[in-house]
Amino acid sequence: MAEFRQVISEKEIAEVASLAHEIWREHYIKIIGPDQVDYMLEKFQSVGVIGDELARKHEYFLISDAGQRAAGYVGVAPGANESELQISKIYIQKQLRGHGLGRKSLFFIEDICRQRGITKIWLTVNRNNNDSIAWYERMGFMNVGPTVKDIGGGFVMDDFRMEKRVGSQKFPV
Repeated sequence: MAEFRQVISEKEIAEVASLAHEIWREHYIKIIGPDQVDYMLEKFQSVGVIGDELARKHEYFLISDAGQRAAGYVGVAPGANESELQISKIYIQKQLRGHGLGRKSLFFIEDICRQRGITKIWLTVNRNNNDSIAWYERMGFMNVGPTVKDIGGGFVMDDFRMEKRVGSQKFPV
């Protein structure tokens, strides 16, 4: 049984930042290289940035499986309008991938959407992150096209935008 705990305290924020450093270094260095990973961790996943995002109505949730220590985290952000929600993060530790936590995390986010009357979720994924792209497609997301964003420091995020309609069916988490 997956458990989701909303991130509120400074200790929880630090736990998310620590998980980000572990997961990003393991997963993204082979995709975007160590310099961009270091830059993005500081710019998007540091303790200060996470705290600022929480103050701007972003939400983070630590994921654990059967009461164990955190295995990953998810983050969501308000969309451009009230009918959509951005999934900004779904990250699971490598040794726990393939055990259904990603799927349960997505179902958890979809249930949040149903409770709030949100009908569309969207995210961006690096265009070279083939395993994640394939997973999102299996989960019902559609690739709606490329998006390139200059993030400073000489780096760009070269992504695909993926979208999914949220149905009325509730899933067990």
